[in-house]
Amino acid sequence: MGFTIGGMREIRELRLAARRPRRSGRASVATAVAEYTGLWGWDVVPGVGATRRGGAHGRVECRCARADCPAPGDHPLDPDLSVPAGTTLDQVLDVWDAAWAAAPGGATVLLPTGLSFDVIDVPAAAGRLALPRLERMGLPLGPVALAPHGRAWFFVAAGAAAELPQLLYRTGWDDALLDLRGLGKGAHVTAPPSAHAGLGQVRWLRPPALETAAAPPQARLLLGTLAYGLAAATR
Repeated sequence: MGFTIGGMREIRELRLAARRPRRSGRASVATAVAEYTGLWGWDVVPGVGATRRGGAHGRVECRCARADCPAPGDHPLDPDLSVPAGTTLDQVLDVWDAAWAAAPGGATVLLPTGLSFDVIDVPAAAGRLALPRLERMGLPLGPVALAPHGRAWFFVAAGAAAELPQLLYRTGWDDALLDLRGLGKGAHVTAPPSAHAGLGQVRWLRPPALETAAAPPQARLLLGTLAYGLAAATR
């Protein structure tokens, strides 16, 4: 189960809000952040955004204003600023107002990995092949997100990133030959409804659920099928 926000009534209200069409701007972001902290029990970090100049294939400029930014639009706004799990909606609004005031164009929503979950990052094509197979197998899947730069993010139990090479070896796959990586402590992923690195919005292929958000599956249960999806997608 995730954290509560003042009891089950507030959780039910947030779940109903999650099903309704979201408004744009501050209310949309604040509602999403409150869902992540209150329903799913995740920390949230405000991130910088990015602006794309010159159309779909133009240059991406990070809003942090650093000309040599190593990760345009894909890093925290302030390393010391976070919204911890269990934060109420009113508290989210206070923090996010400060974040939006400090970030030209508005802050993005980042989820730090290595705390409640790690992420297995694979090409979107491989993720789309693997997901229905995993569902047919009846595994307790966690959330799966699709990023606009062609990657799929599978949420798994924390600690997986550090163990990934050994886990792949045990399943008979060479990690050096697979376009697969683990995101753990010190990393993060962009969460809906935010745009990732100025490329477009991240969206859920499999949205969070109370049954698995706070206790995502062990990576070893998914790796064999994900590796198969990677191999099949490259044929």
